Amino acid sequence: MSSPEKISIPQKLVLGLQHVLAMFGATVLVPMLTGLDPGVAILSAGIGTLVFHSVTKGIVPVFLGSSFAFISAISLTLSQFGIGAVKTGIMATGLVYIAMAIIIKHVGVEKVKSFFPPIVIGPIIMVIGLRLSPTAINMLKVDGAINPNYALVASIVVITVMIVSIFAKGFFKMVPILIAVIIGYAVAFLMNMVDVSAVAEASWFGFSDNALRSIITLPDFSSAGLTAAIALAPIALVVFIEHIGDITTNGAVVGKNFFEDPGIHKTLMGDGLATMTAGLIGGPANTTYGENTGVLAVTKIYDPSIIRIAAIFAILLSICEKFTAMVQLIPSAVMGGVSIILFGMISAVGVRTLVEEQLDFKNSRNLLIAAVIFVIGIGVTDVPITETITVSGLTLAALFGVILNKVLPENI
Repeated sequence: MSSPEKISIPQKLVLGLQHVLAMFGATVLVPMLTGLDPGVAILSAGIGTLVFHSVTKGIVPVFLGSSFAFISAISLTLSQFGIGAVKTGIMATGLVYIAMAIIIKHVGVEKVKSFFPPIVIGPIIMVIGLRLSPTAINMLKVDGAINPNYALVASIVVITVMIVSIFAKGFFKMVPILIAVIIGYAVAFLMNMVDVSAVAEASWFGFSDNALRSIITLPDFSSAGLTAAIALAPIALVVFIEHIGDITTNGAVVGKNFFEDPGIHKTLMGDGLATMTAGLIGGPANTTYGENTGVLAVTKIYDPSIIRIAAIFAILLSICEKFTAMVQLIPSAVMGGVSIILFGMISAVGVRTLVEEQLDFKNSRNLLIAAVIFVIGIGVTDVPITETITVSGLTLAALFGVILNKVLPENI
């Protein structure tokens, strides 16, 4: 890992931009699927990340972006009750996070950690990356089939990341993702895969009318808002285990135990306050982003201040329509190539966790726990609980892993 002292301010700015590019696609996809405003989502991601860092002593290199767990609930609530009710529901979700953080603070981190030993955490980290892998491949498809041109561009991006990561020297070695995106973008442009007319038509500064309405609308505390809170808030209980997995993955990449310092209660509190802030301005619920953890794994630059620079970039860029238009025009083939690397790196960190802990897979207990986590985590997409609440396969896999670890005897 390069020490922060060896990284100049201009270099940190470029590294921050790289993190913005990594989170951008997923962060704007959630509002596009739910009807919320993408610019507000970027704004809330930037502000939420700064809130998270202020709560967690600024030592956890995590970027927060739009959570996918709330898509169906937000979409339904927005169509039925409007943005005011959605704001109330998301703020209520943040309150649930905060309540859970307080409970964990009093229960103690050691009791929490006892439910997540390496045999549970390693496979969960692997599942996080593997569950994301179809998203990367789907970015290369047109009408359900992989497009040869898209595959070519993605291959160029992947090869560029590898070449820069292995052979580049000095600062260039720190920004393989950014370099790959630029080269991939240029190749896609030459192949007539980019239409820049939207960039020319966009203004330099300012929010769209939809974004302004979203920001100034007050939360709805009527019966509609209460209904929204009942629909959205319980989802926080479902994604709690995903938060545990993300923070564990980030700690595994960085080589630090964030369960103990600043404490999982602090990271959950930061997530909760960030989500409440997002709800207040009309953005989707926030969550820690695996894409940015993947960037950390590739670059081996773990300085949290770079994440905060990325957050400031996100805030500034949310009011620059030309930039948001330009980034939104990055071809899916380019982002697919980047995602292949980032998501694969997350899974590789899970493998590293198992290797470093020297777990014995001749032991039937370890085999059984890992097997169940893999099949449920990868094979199950989402299980509907109610009309608006679903449980992800990752959450179910983690739950089964935790239970099996507690009930199976040590020597079998």
